[in-house]
Amino acid sequence: MDLRIETKRLTIRPFCLGDADFILRLLNEPSFIENIGDKGVRNLEDAERYLQDGPLASYEQHGHGLWHVGLRESDVSIGMAGILKRDALDDVDLGYSLAPT
Repeated sequence: MDLRIETKRLTIRPFCLGDADFILRLLNEPSFIENIGDKGVRNLEDAERYLQDGPLASYEQHGHGLWHVGLRESDVSIGMAGILKRDALDDVDLGYSLAPT
């Protein structure tokens, strides 16, 4: 998937396996664990598996999913956001997580 959305300050694009280091950091932030939950991602291998089984699989299965959010000028990763299909809901849901500043 080569789609990219740019705003004045942000770049929003599909995740790739190269984002595993950021996922490892984000999913282990205390605020992520407290507000979203512990996804059991403890190392880069876990982070790659999270990406493969989560966002990347969702793109294939549903045509949408969580996307990487970064600062446009510096290319610093700051979070993820997107449309999710949750088993417990009849329709899609919006999800997001932004790293603390």
